[in-house]
Amino acid sequence: MAYTPFRGSIPADRLYDTRSDMWVRRAGVEVVIGATSFGLFLAGTLIAFTAKPRGATVAVGRGLGTVESSKTVLAVHSPLSVELLAINEAAEEHPGIINDDPYHAGWMVSGRALAWSEESGALVDDRAYIAHVRAIEPDAVIAP
Repeated sequence: MAYTPFRGSIPADRLYDTRSDMWVRRAGVEVVIGATSFGLFLAGTLIAFTAKPRGATVAVGRGLGTVESSKTVLAVHSPLSVELLAINEAAEEHPGIINDDPYHAGWMVSGRALAWSEESGALVDDRAYIAHVRAIEPDAVIAP
């Protein structure tokens, strides 16, 4: 089978965690978190997503839930410490939403950032994330 390089977008309106290939969009004290299109490319097509329950407190780097792909079962690592306020139930019921629209309808969880000022410095902007992707996947085709 012929190799196909990553093709996807990396929007400029959010921050990225290069350790777990997750994105964060901040809205006041709340954050929305999801998987990047590059992270999904690496994992393979998702066939299941299960989040921790609403109200759970998750420390940075700990599991927000799990995803099952055509390749493996993976923990979804949190890019920030967060108290979960909402779970994308549509994505749990139909994980294809995450594959098809990871930056909008395919968000995974939202919550209250517990240590934004201390932890957000480890997140990078879109330009730095693009550099991260290109270091791993030099032939990547990246749209904004």
